[in-house]
Amino acid sequence: MGVIGEVPNPSMEIQKPKSTSVGLQEENLHHQSSQIHTLSFHSPLCLLSVSTLCNISTLLEFFFSYRKAKIFHCSFQALKKKKKKKKKVIKDMGILHDDVVLISQSDKEGEPSVITVNCPDKTGLGCDLCRILLFFGLSIVRGDVSTDGKWCYIVFWVVCKPTTRWELLKKRLVEACPCCSSASEIFYYRSELQPPKPPDVFLLKLCCYDRKGLLHDVTEVLCNLELNIKKVKVSTIPDGTVIDLFFVTDTRELLHTKIRQEETYKALEDIMQRIVINFNIEKVGPEIAACSQASPFLPSGITEDIFHLEVSNELPSVSLTSSNVSVVMDNSLSPAHTLVQIVCQDHKGLLYDIMRTLKDYRIQISYGRVYIRQGRKCEIDLFIMQADGKKIVDPSKQSTLSSHLKMELLQPLRVAVVSRGPDTELLVANPVELSSKGRPLVFYDITRALKMLNTCIFSAEVGRHMIGDREWEVYRVLLDEGASLSIPREKVEEGVWKLLMGWE
Repeated sequence: MGVIGEVPNPSMEIQKPKSTSVGLQEENLHHQSSQIHTLSFHSPLCLLSVSTLCNISTLLEFFFSYRKAKIFHCSFQALKKKKKKKKKVIKDMGILHDDVVLISQSDKEGEPSVITVNCPDKTGLGCDLCRILLFFGLSIVRGDVSTDGKWCYIVFWVVCKPTTRWELLKKRLVEACPCCSSASEIFYYRSELQPPKPPDVFLLKLCCYDRKGLLHDVTEVLCNLELNIKKVKVSTIPDGTVIDLFFVTDTRELLHTKIRQEETYKALEDIMQRIVINFNIEKVGPEIAACSQASPFLPSGITEDIFHLEVSNELPSVSLTSSNVSVVMDNSLSPAHTLVQIVCQDHKGLLYDIMRTLKDYRIQISYGRVYIRQGRKCEIDLFIMQADGKKIVDPSKQSTLSSHLKMELLQPLRVAVVSRGPDTELLVANPVELSSKGRPLVFYDITRALKMLNTCIFSAEVGRHMIGDREWEVYRVLLDEGASLSIPREKVEEGVWKLLMGWE
């Protein structure tokens, strides 16, 4: 995935750099690197027409010829400076730390910052990177992606928040990239040998006095600490005391230590202003973690309430959907790839929704570009192929993928407010990736929206359920009876939906 240098004439002949080894003379390496630096490595390809992009094989050959020479140049520079300064390298990877992820922060407020990722490729890498950017609250306004199946180059133009933690963001992006091995500082691809070990699950018990907006404040603290909420059970007892049970995993893998637990307690105490009665963190075994999971099936009434669009293929009465979604597939413009052209309304996590859908279908992206125009109109061109390296020619497969993409862009989440006898319940659901990863910050946005609507939460529960042949993360929030009567149901639905979609 990446930005290819600006090509005035795509048909021009480009000389591919010859293969090299560690034993080459420095003069040859320096000669190749100086030639490469006469090209514009960061000039965008977004302005090229689709007719130019259709010659994908020529463009990819040019890009990867240039990338290899760029790597050789970096190797030459590292060899040249090795005696002067020892370079910082990633443990057991052998690739220079600053070469994997580069972040160029914007000097002016409102202008996008640029994030560049240059690393070996893997299935679903684009989805993993977009998920991290979504977790850090960054909005992608433009993107370029290129890969030859072994190495990829990705550039994101993002709009950030003033509180963005850039160093931590860079660390998380580097961790998401596949490993490399080094051979005398010449880098080559190495596939992952085994899947990562599932993270440890911890139970965070919190007992405190209730106040308005409490659950959102606690959720915000846990997100800032990079504690991922897997399941939550919140209840309020008659005397005004709140009991919160959070099943969490720690991105930093340090929650078993006393220092990390004390850090968590202090952060919660600071935000809760001495209303904490009791606090405890303990690691739970696999049997407890399994028992903490909700029932795999939801009651039929809830399923009908939040999955009306899934069942009937009609828009719900509240129309909590995106608008003007167009997905077109074309096999005539490239001999080896299917071109997917998407035009839709932008929303929070748009590129993540597209990437996770393609990841679940095992679709590979050879080249892609994303551009957000004024008025939140998004235009996306993707040259894709199946896992077997062939384009999608089967009409039924095209129709299935196109319908799924359109469905995910119309309603990436489901939102409904329903009556349960005398109670009012907010239901929110989002699909879970086949890799079992859920959408980040959903519970954070739900609690924030309710806090902005001045609506209190009596109890809340998060669990994963099977609906049809897919796993969904379902959030059930029982609203305070007094608050729910003062705000119309439609306003609660609309407020939560807009915040989840980034349209607030």
